[in-house]
Amino acid sequence: MQTSQRYIVFVACAVLALASLGLCLVSAWYVLPFAVFGGLTALGIYDLRQRSHAILRNYPVIGHLRFMFEAIRPEIRQYLIESDMEEVPFSREERSLVYQRAKGMVAARPFGTRERVYQGGYAWLTHSIAPTHLDHHDFRVTIGGPDCAQPYSASLYNISAMSFGALSGNAITALNRGAKKGGFAHDTGEGGISRFHREGGDLIWEIGSGYFGCRTTEGRFDPDRFAEQATEPAVKMIELKLSQGAKPGHGGMLPAAKITPEIAEARGIPMGQDCISPAGHREFDTPIGMMHFIGRLRELSGGKPVGFKLCIGHRREFMCILRAMAETGIAPDFIVVDGKEGGTGAAPLEFADHVGMPLVEGLSFVHNALRGAGLRDRVKVGASGKLIHAFDIAKAFATGADWANSARGFMFSVGCIQAQACHTNKCPTGVTTTDPVRQRALDVPDKAERVTQFHANTMKALAELAGAAALTTPVDFLPRHFMQREADRDMATGDEAWPYIAEGCFLRQEDDGHGYLMRWNRARADSFAPVD
Repeated sequence: MQTSQRYIVFVACAVLALASLGLCLVSAWYVLPFAVFGGLTALGIYDLRQRSHAILRNYPVIGHLRFMFEAIRPEIRQYLIESDMEEVPFSREERSLVYQRAKGMVAARPFGTRERVYQGGYAWLTHSIAPTHLDHHDFRVTIGGPDCAQPYSASLYNISAMSFGALSGNAITALNRGAKKGGFAHDTGEGGISRFHREGGDLIWEIGSGYFGCRTTEGRFDPDRFAEQATEPAVKMIELKLSQGAKPGHGGMLPAAKITPEIAEARGIPMGQDCISPAGHREFDTPIGMMHFIGRLRELSGGKPVGFKLCIGHRREFMCILRAMAETGIAPDFIVVDGKEGGTGAAPLEFADHVGMPLVEGLSFVHNALRGAGLRDRVKVGASGKLIHAFDIAKAFATGADWANSARGFMFSVGCIQAQACHTNKCPTGVTTTDPVRQRALDVPDKAERVTQFHANTMKALAELAGAAALTTPVDFLPRHFMQREADRDMATGDEAWPYIAEGCFLRQEDDGHGYLMRWNRARADSFAPVD
């Protein structure tokens, strides 16, 4: 664009401002256009003098349109441009399904599927000619191994880890009330148990590397503070967080400016200081040390189920943990596998896109590794990572899960519109903000009811899928109940895509054909470092 064209809007504003100023002598009505064009002229002068934005120096006044459209680009794309099936990261169709189930509306599809059924990656359930009818939907799993004195009967679908501070107090309250009414569990996230979690819902207390809610002033683990909260009746299980799918291997920091008195109270941290979550734990540095720490948590909690959550990275390191279980005789009651497709308020782009193993592969690996080590019957396995509708939950059971968790699904049920402003403290629906004015828009009683209904209707859909496969419970799904298109024409059975290896094959040194035994033999219980 020629120079005269680039400055034409600025020059026009200046000319109109001068003309309006002159006309003010004729009529006072010209004060308004003078104020408008005078203000735009002053803006253009500022644009020419500033040095931060080259666009504004080259295109004074009109260059601001670029920043305006960029600011509302996500909303324009979400509401006007994106297709129903486009994932960013959840498609409009998926979000609509949650909204409909949360509101108790019919979630039906007219005119056939929109899925590309002949495209690679498409998966389907193999149904039975003689389906069963399941008239109840409150399916549960008992979590607690032989060393657990207080096993927990958990729903097959629960609220995944989301901390207070990441979510607003109103959102946490609605989730907990909904969990109480629906009879399912609410994971606190690593931010500790806040007063908003105390609405009567069952809690899974997540303990991260910052030991929030059970830490000393130096940031180390405080056994007395832990025992005080872990023995509360509402706390049903303890979950040690090793990593999360959205940013595995990455710590975090909550700036001092974002720490409110409620957050400081829940986390046990001082006001006015940055809150650091280290990338790794400081209470153990070996697999054996980790098992002893888990055993200590179980003892301090009065024998409640204790497990850990992780996103799979180095597979050999997980084998080290299994070897430590065998050597110490201490096993967690459960393991939650978090897929790398899991979400968070904010994560470095490289971590969100390229670090960690996706859920299906991670879940299949953990399930088979436990089988190979002869430990699968002692440890229950949970799955977390974009599990918002019944088909994906059923596939997770077939891949090796005993129950499923969802974070963003339940966020949608309390009003999240996927604005993706979680990290800005400007969530338009009051779900992921500490701004008291913004979160006031979230009506707790209404959203709590939607949380309950979303869970109930999802479990009903899961029961219908299990019935279509002639099963009596969703936990009986196996890989053979699914098919998957590997390429545009080739098909693979679930047994081929996600095979189960033989129980105890590592102990017998039997080659599983999938590289598990090699990693088992390179693992050691006293260190996460490889044998070689």
